[in-house]
Amino acid sequence: MKTKVLSLVALFMLGAVSLFAGNKTEKIEVKGNCGMCESRIEKAAKSVDGVSKADWDKETKKLEVTFDDTKTDLDKVEVAIAKVGHDTPKHKATTEVYDKLPGCCHYDR
Repeated sequence: MKTKVLSLVALFMLGAVSLFAGNKTEKIEVKGNCGMCESRIEKAAKSVDGVSKADWDKETKKLEVTFDDTKTDLDKVEVAIAKVGHDTPKHKATTEVYDKLPGCCHYDR
């Protein structure tokens, strides 16, 4: 009986580990100012295949992103964010895209 219980517990633990094995949560700095920036940044991050959660804090200018690291990586998330006009540590938005942002979204470059 004891062996069966231990086997069941081990099977449960293995299943739980494999369920969360690919998920990774990272924080990155993303330039922005307001609620419109927040919506745009989070939408861009979530558009990347494998991203399950994105939450940008306008006070700290940090994006917390959860993604499946077997499908994507942080670099792809940063590229997607830069394409919509927001700078990250590794990728800068083009001047053309940045200039099209609403005035309240223009951050110090």
